[in-house]
Amino acid sequence: MTDLHALYRDLHQHPELSLREFRTAGVLADALRPLGFDVTTGVGGTGVVGVLRNGDGPVVMLRADIDALPVEEKTGLPYASTRRATNADGEEVPVAHACGHDMHATCLIGAAEQLAGARAEWSGTLLVVFQPAEELGCGARNMVEDGLFERFGKPDVVLAQHVGPLPAGMIAHGSGPVMAASDSLRVTLFGRGGHGSAPEIAVDPVLMAAHVVVRLQGIVAREISPSERAVVTVGRLQAGTKENVIPETAEIGVNIRTFNENTRGIVRAAVERVVRAEAAASGAPREPEFEWHDSTPVLVSDPDATARTVAAFTERFGQERLIPGALVNSSEDVGVFGAAAGVPTVFWFFGGVDFSAWEPGKAVAMNHSPEFAPDLEPTLTTGVDALVAAARTWLRSAF
Repeated sequence: MTDLHALYRDLHQHPELSLREFRTAGVLADALRPLGFDVTTGVGGTGVVGVLRNGDGPVVMLRADIDALPVEEKTGLPYASTRRATNADGEEVPVAHACGHDMHATCLIGAAEQLAGARAEWSGTLLVVFQPAEELGCGARNMVEDGLFERFGKPDVVLAQHVGPLPAGMIAHGSGPVMAASDSLRVTLFGRGGHGSAPEIAVDPVLMAAHVVVRLQGIVAREISPSERAVVTVGRLQAGTKENVIPETAEIGVNIRTFNENTRGIVRAAVERVVRAEAAASGAPREPEFEWHDSTPVLVSDPDATARTVAAFTERFGQERLIPGALVNSSEDVGVFGAAAGVPTVFWFFGGVDFSAWEPGKAVAMNHSPEFAPDLEPTLTTGVDALVAAARTWLRSAF
């Protein structure tokens, strides 16, 4: 049997940035092959696909993401990551599995092993997908465009999960929209450079950017109905090289989170309108430039398919280990698979935090935090069992 604890620690200590998960893909492919799966690497770049055909029946897709983040780990764990890598901009950055994708991948190997060992009890096809570049929002699309379903078969359902700052051993589920759409925007504002002592003969893009940042905060408050949800965040503002030099340009990085296409369209249009208006008000010598990127659709957990899967969770874990999940403003691109195949997606969360030592007022490390790392158990066992229970719900029983 696979030593899942050792596999998890290995993945955790060797994180890789999005689209560069070469070692990770190799380790997972090597773990999958002895289980009887037909394994293909390099799908959509660095994706790994395993197919286990076991007679007639549904095709059930189980998916895990595998990329890490440019975050310096500060968990203090004996197996903490100390890796550094070069990002797409040529900068050296720290790398860590600060979102739990190493846990997702390990759970999927454990579930694949259990299901492969119980082939006498079910029939159908298991489609096991290890997806790269979830953090960029392009990994699922890359795999689909690389012929995922044409090459390996179209599933009848897509099943996936995510570890989070919930009590370890618990499963949170939602129905319908469960995670937000995400749209990122790079704005370039143009001014006229000059000396800081003579601002009257320059056009200051820093002041222009400051007005934009403040004005953007009014979009959600004044243009979106209180019954809807939306978030507009300016996460990056860069300009200039010296305090007494007015620069030529300023760049702003904006991120938007929404839960339906109408609100999404309103916010995107409002952001561009505000930026153009502030540039005009500042006397910008040319129009701002907009580069929309890293877009992820709303993640919808199909209501009927979710109800069927949650019923299996209730039978496997008991009602006391299930909790209703709230809408989450963060995003996931797994829904791209279900949408592309025209089949239901079912998505749930499982807890990774031991709250027995938690103290009131003490902050719990969230995903993407340098301090985030799920407790190894019972998190790992719960994640494996949840995938197995979900898959068995959709595969044809041999009994």
